[in-house]
Amino acid sequence: MHNETKEILEAVQSGRLSVEDALLKLKTQPFADIGYAKVDLHRKIRQGAAEVIYGAGKTPEQILGIAETLCANGQTTILITRLSEEKAEQIQSVQPLSYHADARIGIVGAPPRPDGIGTVLVATGGTSDIPVAEEAALTAEVLGNQVTRLYDVGVAGLHRLLAHLDDIMGASVIIAIAGMEGALASVISGLADCPVIAVPTSVGYGASFHGLSALLSMLNSCASGVSVVNIDNGFGAGYLASIINHMEAKHA
Repeated sequence: MHNETKEILEAVQSGRLSVEDALLKLKTQPFADIGYAKVDLHRKIRQGAAEVIYGAGKTPEQILGIAETLCANGQTTILITRLSEEKAEQIQSVQPLSYHADARIGIVGAPPRPDGIGTVLVATGGTSDIPVAEEAALTAEVLGNQVTRLYDVGVAGLHRLLAHLDDIMGASVIIAIAGMEGALASVISGLADCPVIAVPTSVGYGASFHGLSALLSMLNSCASGVSVVNIDNGFGAGYLASIINHMEAKHA
């Protein structure tokens, strides 16, 4: 997934970039200290995905400062998660920002062209799970993935899910998002031949314990190939799905 480093090396090999210029790109200061944050400028080179800004707990001024630092150092698309509408409005007055209120996500710049090996399928048990699903889907898109959304296909009406077997069978990785008893991940994993990332949501009545019951159900899934992220962690699921969808064989 380390596309940027690979592109630099390929440019040197083809003669489009000199060794000196390539060295300069790789030696760029690894982080920028702006007082309240040490902005990681080498994360894309190390991990294949650039730094993401977590918006909760930060002031609009701090978010803007980090975003402007990333932009000044060549990052063309910036993802801001857990961003409130009030903060988004203040940022938009200074910096062009696409805001998605349901997912609480802000995006600076345009998402890149999808370059993953296949499609990331994002499925929800119900309509109430869509905010978490959109956080996952938008995260995956910003990280360069083709995303298919499949919403409200929970086990209370299994025929709704079975009507989309082509999408399930054709995905490279599936994110299954559900509250209540969290059974969707097990059912999908029993149908799919790809990794399934389960996301429990804090949706449910009474003793759902704000998503804990769904979390425990997903952790105890009888279906093989299910991994589980934390309650309402759509970002974590979208990020992990992107890593899986960009995996390349590593040769010794």
